[in-house]
Amino acid sequence: MKKLFLAVALVMGLGTSVAFANNMVSDVEIATMINEFKPIDVKELPQAVQDAIKENYSEATIKEAAVEVAEDGTKTYKVTLVDAAGTENSVLFNEKGEVQK
Repeated sequence: MKKLFLAVALVMGLGTSVAFANNMVSDVEIATMINEFKPIDVKELPQAVQDAIKENYSEATIKEAAVEVAEDGTKTYKVTLVDAAGTENSVLFNEKGEVQK
């Protein structure tokens, strides 16, 4: 009877530690997914981004722009464009004017 009680206590203890370990990983993943785009003036967009917009989205106008700086210093630009029908689309660009997914 003592062995059975000890075995049940051991299994419950191991199950609890696994449950807590899984919660710790989830918190870290959520924290790294938060983006912090800061609004900027449209004139502050790099020339490469402005050229890409003129070339690929010539019918649209720029409503607003924002920038996010990664830990390694890489900048990502989020540009909100409005087409002739009034539909808004957000497009992400890198510093070279390449569209990001």
